[in-house]
Amino acid sequence: MSPGDEHDGYGGSGQTRTRLPEGNTGDVRGGPRRPARGSRSLLMAVGVVVLLVAAIAFANRGGEDPADASPTSRTPGKSATAATGTRPVTGHDGTVPTGFAHDEQGAQSAAANYAVALGSTDMFQKGPREALIRAVYAPDVVEGLLKRLDGSYSPSLMAATGLNADGTAPTDLTFVSRTVPVGTKVKEYAGGTATVEVWCTGLVGLAGEGSTRPVTSTWYTLTQKLVWAGGNWRVSASSQTEGPTPVNGDNRASLAGEIADAVEQYGGFTYAR
Repeated sequence: MSPGDEHDGYGGSGQTRTRLPEGNTGDVRGGPRRPARGSRSLLMAVGVVVLLVAAIAFANRGGEDPADASPTSRTPGKSATAATGTRPVTGHDGTVPTGFAHDEQGAQSAAANYAVALGSTDMFQKGPREALIRAVYAPDVVEGLLKRLDGSYSPSLMAATGLNADGTAPTDLTFVSRTVPVGTKVKEYAGGTATVEVWCTGLVGLAGEGSTRPVTSTWYTLTQKLVWAGGNWRVSASSQTEGPTPVNGDNRASLAGEIADAVEQYGGFTYAR
């Protein structure tokens, strides 16, 4: 995958806003959840960037280690979370938003929405996965990536994740995989290329009575190298680092049935800079 040209910059003021919900359809979009923190070395070793982190982390949860939630060194301005007021997209390519503006704001909106798509349950099934990759990635990297992903999403990985060989959940269980972007930042921008960081939290697990893989959470930063191709931003390469991770709150963990109901009842969003 070819990275974009580099140009230093802070991408506006680092703001991110959320558009209105796309609908209450139960569309499952998600991302890698925090494996109970002992299996981070395996999670970081995954070579197909963020696309496999959810499954690997979920399948290999281990014991707990102390968390270090150190903040980033760069502090955004006072308006860092303010909305820009510009609509992010005008349409969709399948389930993926498309039509992002050819500027830094559009690159950030694209990166946030692509993080959601690539962290969804569709990535675990061959047909939906291919559709997502073709909608999100630059044409010159699609075929090679699809071949690698087909080999990586193997029956053994599905079994370790608690899924059926075809990537579907066992009877009476709901597979949860959602990514929620918290903020975006442009690291490099050069007109036809951009590098955008997306700070995310995510959920992954099997919800339902009798699940041995309960839904857990993770925090990570996804770095996407984007190119302007075919009138839209497309991903040319992607990588991931752990955190920044906040300290866990005192919320009571919900019952498995409550999580399954929430996944079915709460729809996703289109994210904007």
